[in-house]
Amino acid sequence: MTAGERVVVVGAGVAGLTTAVVLAEAGASVRVMAEQVPGATSLAAGAMWGPYLVEPKDKVDLWGQRSLEVFRELAEEPATGVRLTSGIEASRTAEAAPDWAMTLPGFRPCEPAELPPGFTAGYRFTVPLIDMPTYLDYLLRRLRDAGGAVERHRLASLADAAPASLIVNCSGLGARDLVPDPELRPIRGQHVVVTNPRLTEFFSEDTGLSPDLLCFYPHADTVVLGGTAIDGEGNLAPDDKAAAEILVRCAEVEPRLAQARVLEHRIGARPTRATVRVEKDLWEDGTLVVHNYGHGGAGVTLSWGCAEETRDLLSAQ
Repeated sequence: MTAGERVVVVGAGVAGLTTAVVLAEAGASVRVMAEQVPGATSLAAGAMWGPYLVEPKDKVDLWGQRSLEVFRELAEEPATGVRLTSGIEASRTAEAAPDWAMTLPGFRPCEPAELPPGFTAGYRFTVPLIDMPTYLDYLLRRLRDAGGAVERHRLASLADAAPASLIVNCSGLGARDLVPDPELRPIRGQHVVVTNPRLTEFFSEDTGLSPDLLCFYPHADTVVLGGTAIDGEGNLAPDDKAAAEILVRCAEVEPRLAQARVLEHRIGARPTRATVRVEKDLWEDGTLVVHNYGHGGAGVTLSWGCAEETRDLLSAQ
């Protein structure tokens, strides 16, 4: 990739917009093409940094740590929507803390009195919390400030992004058809956004592989309550029963949420595969494609690390 070289980034979720920013700020002429701007699944994220349930571990650790560094820097700017927040991750089965959590500032095991009824273990730490609508707007502004352009367009295939000598595929779940990649599958996630009854700390339960999640993330005047993780389900229609159950689960941990007013429902389909795909694909006509998708529920967590690796792959052509 040379200065001024034309690059098309397919997808305007957090992976696509972050990658577009990194490439534009490296001197490329970047155009983002996507049906939805920003992407619905990224808008629906909670979002708290944490490399949950995603592989390959060695690369995930590197991508996640690089993203953590960037988010810590962005937290110094209020307009980004990123804030360093303390809180608790807890378990009902005395699970050990994951290795990534133990490296975070303020990490310590919880005292029994700090845990809600029914929980047997937990740990406290400080981590970036990201208000996704604000953050995605920030990325769009930063992209345009760097000279990048955004085009709303539904692609039938990656070839529709031509003419371009360089294409970056950040199409998320869309890669299932655009590549095509049969390994990719959706995991439906639903959050409920409510008014904030003066909460300042997050709470998250380690629910393992359960489809029923329990977390709440305060963002100034709102709190994002979660959630669900329904493997194989890509329907984005609101589920009133699931939403009611999310409210009940969260209010059992934090009773002040029982009186909070529901503002909206956010639904997305996490693009999931056995391993995140960040790699080159050289077409017969000489077009270089770099794939950057399959992040599951860790798209935000891995976004900056994967974007910079994508830049490096393009630069090494």
